Amino acid sequence: MKRSFVLIIGLVFLLLSIFNSYSAELIEPSFQRSEILSVASSILLILTSLFWYQIDPSSSARAKLEGTEGLFIKESLPDEIKMELAWGSEMFLTASAAATVLIYWNNETILKRGLISDSLFTPQDICLRSIKSNRLISLVNTKFYPGRSEFDSIVKDLPSVLVHPLNKNGIIVLGGWTERCFTKSDEKWIAGWSKKLIDLLV
Repeated sequence: MKRSFVLIIGLVFLLLSIFNSYSAELIEPSFQRSEILSVASSILLILTSLFWYQIDPSSSARAKLEGTEGLFIKESLPDEIKMELAWGSEMFLTASAAATVLIYWNNETILKRGLISDSLFTPQDICLRSIKSNRLISLVNTKFYPGRSEFDSIVKDLPSVLVHPLNKNGIIVLGGWTERCFTKSDEKWIAGWSKKLIDLLV
């Protein structure tokens, strides 16, 4: 609604500026300067509305994701690691646009939190590429990625996904509520957390 309102206002102001310039009988330098400012302001409003979701990703509607709110931590892990997994996953779910967090380590899932399912997760092409290259992979809009079904066993049809490797031993997967919902700050946080987890898990 806000996005549409800003777009309409920008278009109206632009049309009024154009009409005003054509209907003016006397065009002086001061009039030209005011017209330039008016048109520039209108265009700025229009561009703001067009890039609204990139400026404020949280404004886009959350996807209706299937899953049950829950928490799974592998029982045999040491208490120190359990506490770290619980704390870190809670931070991502409350301080970012993540809908689900999964950690896969040494061929098994050791954490699922947020929206979760009973399906067994197995890393495929995207996750394996992240592990092999030891680099973050960000899928800002999964509908453009043929391999997005890889994450359906976590939560079906996630709009966006962050995958961060834990060296060659595992990965962290964050699934977002909306497209383009993860920020550069989220990427830095997941990179920092992965280093801490590696130190604890190895």
